[in-house]
Amino acid sequence: MATRNHVPAAYRALEEENAPELATALLKAALQFSGHWQNNKNAAALLAAVKARPAGFRQRLVDALAETLSALADDSPARVNVLAVASAVGRGLAWAEPLTAARREMLDEIGRKGDAHYHGWVPELVGAELAEGRTVPPAVVACVRRSALSTYSYQPVIALAAALTEPVLNVGEAWADRAMADGERWHALLAHAVTATAAKPGGKWEKTGRSLIAEAAKETGEDEVRERLLGWFRLVGAPRTLALDEERFGPDPNETYDPYNANALRGLAWVLSFLPPHPDTARVLGALAETALRKVPGLGPRGPKVANACVTALSRIDGEAALAELARLATRVTFKGTLKMLDSALEARAAALGLGREEIEELAVPAYGLTAVGRAEHALGETAALVEVRGTKALLSWRSAAGKAVKSVPAAVRRDHPEELKELKAAVKDIDKMLGAQAERLDRQFLARRTWPYGKWRERYVDHPLVGTLARRLLWVVDDTPVGFADGELRTLAGTPVTEGAQVTLWHPVDREPAEVAAWRDWLERHGITQPFKQAHREVYPLTDAEVRTGTYSNRFAAHYLRQHQFHSLAAVRGWRNQLRLAVDDTAPPAVRELPQWGLRAEYWIEGDSGDGAYEDITDSGSFLRLRTDQVRFYPIGAPQNTAHACGGEYTMWLRGGEAPVDPVPLAEVPALVLSEVLRDVDLFVGVASVGNDPTWQDGGPGGRFHDYWNAYGFGELSQTAETRRLLLERLVPRLAIADRCRIEGRFLHVRGELRAYRIHLGSGNILMDPGDQYLCIVPAGRSASGPETGYLPFEGDRTLALILSKAMMLAADTGITDPTITRQILRERA
Repeated sequence: MATRNHVPAAYRALEEENAPELATALLKAALQFSGHWQNNKNAAALLAAVKARPAGFRQRLVDALAETLSALADDSPARVNVLAVASAVGRGLAWAEPLTAARREMLDEIGRKGDAHYHGWVPELVGAELAEGRTVPPAVVACVRRSALSTYSYQPVIALAAALTEPVLNVGEAWADRAMADGERWHALLAHAVTATAAKPGGKWEKTGRSLIAEAAKETGEDEVRERLLGWFRLVGAPRTLALDEERFGPDPNETYDPYNANALRGLAWVLSFLPPHPDTARVLGALAETALRKVPGLGPRGPKVANACVTALSRIDGEAALAELARLATRVTFKGTLKMLDSALEARAAALGLGREEIEELAVPAYGLTAVGRAEHALGETAALVEVRGTKALLSWRSAAGKAVKSVPAAVRRDHPEELKELKAAVKDIDKMLGAQAERLDRQFLARRTWPYGKWRERYVDHPLVGTLARRLLWVVDDTPVGFADGELRTLAGTPVTEGAQVTLWHPVDREPAEVAAWRDWLERHGITQPFKQAHREVYPLTDAEVRTGTYSNRFAAHYLRQHQFHSLAAVRGWRNQLRLAVDDTAPPAVRELPQWGLRAEYWIEGDSGDGAYEDITDSGSFLRLRTDQVRFYPIGAPQNTAHACGGEYTMWLRGGEAPVDPVPLAEVPALVLSEVLRDVDLFVGVASVGNDPTWQDGGPGGRFHDYWNAYGFGELSQTAETRRLLLERLVPRLAIADRCRIEGRFLHVRGELRAYRIHLGSGNILMDPGDQYLCIVPAGRSASGPETGYLPFEGDRTLALILSKAMMLAADTGITDPTITRQILRERA
């Protein structure tokens, strides 16, 4: 081994005081140990022996190392070892210019690294800077600290990081740079925040934190302290001020949180909870929690411990605003660890008030200053500010003393009422976020088996200033009588007002006669009501003959190819539990949705798509890009878990401690509502995440492997969702300005342009041109939504429906298309 050869040679050169030969032997030993001298007793002893020699001999050794460095190419990896050895043995000695210049370059390189735990020369080089009394560059300090917090950190790096006490935070992140620039009076608080390395604040940590925050508040005032901290938080997630070099493997360090600073963020979040409650505190903590959970390729959520700290802080803050943020986050967060904390926090609040979890979520929705359902008017001097909820958005408008609409914020309001203006703008943003969260919560109520006493339901839903804007666009059942809200009253289909009742439930089409469903659709259309999600037009999935034959499983959504990460996100949003499939020798359960109110567990069986066994279609982190889908099954909720190999294979029940296997529940015994809603979820997964939806895959994707599937999906039979879309388009198209150019036949919306005729598939939105069934690729530029061009839509959320209508509008006037990527296809194929 090299250790047996180079170390003895180095000792011989040391005895002979032959500096050039010792330099060569030391460099060879450095190669053997990759600079990790402290990990080998023989190497460490050799280094100690060299350091013990007189300064004169060590100076000759450093000069010999400088000569070696001069002979190396600029890109030689051996330069690192020369610097490492020189740093170890040359402290207190003069360095020739080549070594000095290389030292500066290497320090710059360290400062650009996300971490350096694999580079054993780092502690020697940086330690030499400290030993020589030189100031270590802040970017280098940041790298060392990050490296010390790495999972596989090198012990000398950990020791070195402990000696680096300045600056108080790591440079390179906008929020940290601002915090340090705000002055030394905040440094003691920041230094304490950095020590927040536990999951929750301990007693001693909290006592010190409260003392520091009280001292700061005494000096500047509580409001100033709060606004200062919130100002830092608002910068979290901004682009780095010092860019880091991307690593060959792993996530981009510029997209992740600095782990050292993340500890400080955790501590500062806790400290905020020590101040008196304030709406801004809850607002910013909620926003930071969401920001921290944004996913980074190859990593997942970029700052889960920061998000968890925000939840901990919110759970410790009294008042409506903090409770509202907890409830809102519970509908938005999908990361398992944080969601568990949110659930615990809400359960604790509910228990403290003697309420159920569902009730606490209902009571947690603030009015945000709205004084009537979806509306509030505020007098600011002679100007009136009007906040109105329209659909999914809150709008802020202005009127003069004469009642005339004003386009922008009046100067007098900006001058005389800055705080009120700030709060109004913040409330509008809060309403927008809460509307989305409440729509998702209401959409999940179909499987919650919820009933409400009429009085509480009116208070918390129909007459609630914010929730009422959603509830009044839905259908309900009051004592077995279906009702909707129109002309200021709850009304039956016949228009009869309903002003009292005992029990209320949410209306669902699965247990209604087709004639009633059609009548309510007409009613919504007649009153111009756009529902916040599909209800009257909701797809229903009754048991099929094929499912009666299979008995215990449905193959309705088997044999599809889904984009794994998109499926994973969708599943989480819809309340399913899923585990990413990695190309490793491991097992994983199916995607699961637990239905405790029904005593059932729904499973969607999936497996990683290995690319015909080549394992080429995986990410850098080892997860499959795509999944293959299989059966949907139901089990009793307490049944043992099924698992299968992550790379594919048969699912088997994992039995422990003498457990007996449990049979799946026959589909005929699954309640119709449960079966329909679960299959609707799965239809959504396929409809959104299928590779058949990618308009650029007409060649079949990688290697053409998906050619047959893409064609079959992109132009094949309609799913239940697409069938619902077809029925709706049959009603909408005749009212369009281009109605004379459109017709619906089978699976397609036919559009006649001036240059070509087109067929838009009602499932995928893909387009064929006539004659010749030539494919037209149109890649959407962004999110499609209903608007002036598409006209009235009876519900929100069907992006494909809006996309089909917008494509139809464009293609009917194909001579006006200016996008060359589209016109080239039309004209080339036409020629």
